[in-house]
Amino acid sequence: MAELQTERLILRRWRESDRELFAALNTDPEVMEHFPAALDRAASDAMVERITAHLDAHGWGLWAVETDDGRFAGFTGLNPVPPTVAALVSGNPTVEVGWRLARWAWGHGYATEAATAAVRHGFDVLGLDEIVSFTAAGNLRSRAVMERLGLTRDPADDFDHPAVPPDSPLRHHVLYRLTCSETGN
Repeated sequence: MAELQTERLILRRWRESDRELFAALNTDPEVMEHFPAALDRAASDAMVERITAHLDAHGWGLWAVETDDGRFAGFTGLNPVPPTVAALVSGNPTVEVGWRLARWAWGHGYATEAATAAVRHGFDVLGLDEIVSFTAAGNLRSRAVMERLGLTRDPADDFDHPAVPPDSPLRHHVLYRLTCSETGN
């Protein structure tokens, strides 16, 4: 499995010791503000299992993010776009870049730094033609990261997320795109 390094971060394989910290992150109301619900410990552990299974099978995915002082900060990486979402968007995108970081890690540029490494890996190593990212329309912090990464939004690609209840204010999502050719590759 590929491990990615940036100036201040390591995107690495998940460790058993990450699980408790990830579970705490997944119950933080601020971190989970733009998700339909917080995750209990069982759901958080199940997510880690899915993430690590994908990493083991493909060599890429949602890496655990560790800061240069050894702290687990959350995850960042590449993930297959769920078919139910891809079917709603023009061009049927296949890979997204995403992140979820602990509240203490916000405001330091970690999401942008880690996601830049993941996007570069997607284009330079995996040979992807396009990478997308999407979030609830009101998630301005994540949208700002998407824009710093150079992803652009066409409102025609916005969609109502099929996994979010119809009456939820989080249902409407915005989608941002970046093609390999836009990066100069």
